[in-house]
Amino acid sequence: MFDKILIANRGEIACRVIKTAQKMGINTVAIYSDADRNALHVKMADEAVHIGPPPANQSYIAIDNVMEAIRRSGAEAVHPGYGFLSENSKFAKALVADGVAFVGPPVGAIEKMGDKITSKKVAQEAGVSTVPGYMGLIEDAEEAVRISQEIGYPVMIKASAGGGGKGMRVASNDAEAREGFQSSKNEAANSFGDDRIFIEKFVSQPRHIEIQVLADSHGNCIYLGERECSIQRRNQKVVEEAPSPFLDPATRNAMGEQACALAKAVGYTSAGTVEFIVDGEKNFYFLEMNTRLQVEHPVTELITGVDLVEQMIRVAHGEKLTIDQADLKLTGWAIECRLYAEDPYRNFLPSIGRLTTYRPPAETAMNNSVLRNDTGVFEGGEISMYYDPMIAKLCTWAPDRLGAIEQMRLALDRFEVEGIGHNLPFLSAVMDHPKFVRGDITTAFIEEEYPDGFSGVTLKEQRLKSIAACCAAMNRVAEIRRTQVSGRLDNHERKVGNDWVVALQGHFFHVCVNADPNGSDVVFEDGTSLRVTGNWTPGKTLADMKVDGETFIMKIGKISGGFRVRSRGADLKVHVRSPRQAELAKWMIEKLPADTSKLLLCPMPGMIVKIDVRQGEEVQEGQALCTVEAMKMENILRAEKKCIVSKILVSAGDSLSVDDVIMKFE
Repeated sequence: MFDKILIANRGEIACRVIKTAQKMGINTVAIYSDADRNALHVKMADEAVHIGPPPANQSYIAIDNVMEAIRRSGAEAVHPGYGFLSENSKFAKALVADGVAFVGPPVGAIEKMGDKITSKKVAQEAGVSTVPGYMGLIEDAEEAVRISQEIGYPVMIKASAGGGGKGMRVASNDAEAREGFQSSKNEAANSFGDDRIFIEKFVSQPRHIEIQVLADSHGNCIYLGERECSIQRRNQKVVEEAPSPFLDPATRNAMGEQACALAKAVGYTSAGTVEFIVDGEKNFYFLEMNTRLQVEHPVTELITGVDLVEQMIRVAHGEKLTIDQADLKLTGWAIECRLYAEDPYRNFLPSIGRLTTYRPPAETAMNNSVLRNDTGVFEGGEISMYYDPMIAKLCTWAPDRLGAIEQMRLALDRFEVEGIGHNLPFLSAVMDHPKFVRGDITTAFIEEEYPDGFSGVTLKEQRLKSIAACCAAMNRVAEIRRTQVSGRLDNHERKVGNDWVVALQGHFFHVCVNADPNGSDVVFEDGTSLRVTGNWTPGKTLADMKVDGETFIMKIGKISGGFRVRSRGADLKVHVRSPRQAELAKWMIEKLPADTSKLLLCPMPGMIVKIDVRQGEEVQEGQALCTVEAMKMENILRAEKKCIVSKILVSAGDSLSVDDVIMKFE
């Protein structure tokens, strides 16, 4: 076995590979840019080598820099993770030339399958069903429009070397094809150093289902079931699960056999993923093959018990697979939620800054449940603008799908993140969404269910009553603490009352709190009562309570006269007042937010790529105003209504912070 492996990546995937390598007794080498000097993967590795400035094209995807780090460290093998150089055949060739093992497929397989245009041709030759499209290179936007018209809208414009949602756009007309071609080309060049673009038919209402394959250099290839990856935003997967709630055994086996046939056709070795689009009739079409470890590989590991990273390392060392197809059994259900540094209330735009709080739920492994958190950050660390915004991959396993969903709900409730925008509220909302719970999902799920973006969750009255009961009981504890701290608690001087009015989400609950040493009975005005127990004390930011014996978890912050409560995707101001205070509160004037309707504010930290309008120009609703680049993604800001641009305050190349004014309107 190898003595030393270098991980040519960063973040959570670098940490993930380091864990398995160290478990196998292999020394690990991390690489890092200036921005990652204090990163978690650097701390975890046995040694680390600096490779350059923060931009990826000057560090993580600079082949010469990485090769120099390999030589300096004396590493015998390199695991590329995903993204960066993981599907770069030039990098794999450089490793072969230096006699270093690549923990991935052969160069020929990368060239044939890693390139999406070539992979489509190979799949067609192998008899695999493929989506109609144009596989040739496209020179300019006008050619992209002509090809799109021939295929028929809607079309998907994709980077040939793309992955992770970068360099992908859906176009429904000529204007979107022109715009999408240029944005895809720019993103592809910045993320992969390869701006080649191709176009294919966009299949409406599809499911995105992928097959995990594993092959060795001795002619053995197996498939490890499928992953359902249909919940996507901007072609970026957000929630994945294994197995799929849609497939039947016959379709699963047919897809698996095709995936293995395709892998064998190109002499594939190592772990790889064959992605399919599946329609409502269970017809499946080859989409692409990812010649690397997938972001969502943990859910496959949880239902199969196979450590894919370990298998990749063993295959790279020339070992034969010790697992055959008959040995594989899919057990239980696993779900993965990707935690991103992005603001769901601002159309999921990237967020950067310091993680002032980062407290994931504790990882557990029991007979009836597993909680796993693959992460590359720590409390106090920085989320950089230079790299992908993913913070962690939270995974749960249970014997059945509903059990895995419930475990995920509780895990998301317990996950504390502060200091940056993040998508925890949105993930919680998905876990409670009836369509997701039924398994009735397609790649259009987010677009259809949240057409105007995510603005939080409106909780049902019964859950609001539970929150009100908890807050009333917690408020009583806080009131007792305040009297103790002030020194005023004397049995005859001040007594904490039992009657309170709890106001939240437009509801007012009049309650009576009857406390005893083990908890509180909270009685509502209609005579119903809820039993609240828990060990919350003032200052704790997580309330792990039970309401009538059911686990109830809330993130708690202090506000004047109550609590800020975050639970199941809702962000609530909960005021707990005495009856007299509640009467007086009705007369308080509500403070209104400032009017920004005549300003275009920068929604995220980023750089202005271009300005699309001129001062004094009249713009129409939906017209592109400017493009902001952040975390390797281009974001086009559009006019919300017809207006005139009165002043432009920035220029292309300017770096902006959140809410910096870009332009003003009349």
